[in-house]
Amino acid sequence: MKVKIDYESCMGDRNCNDLCPEVFQYDEEKLVSHVLVDEVPKHLEDVVRQAVAECAGEAISIEE
Repeated sequence: MKVKIDYESCMGDRNCNDLCPEVFQYDEEKLVSHVLVDEVPKHLEDVVRQAVAECAGEAISIEE
């Protein structure tokens, strides 16, 4: 699974970072989150799906 963030839609509320800091990191300069990994580790897929569902800006998308 791959995940990406639409930076224009990201509201910077950091929910994804709180849920899965192994995959998402907040950029203090750009005020958005970004993805740390090319491929989401299998054991983190469910929590990444939760981050997608809870993203207020609907900025996170998944490629299976």
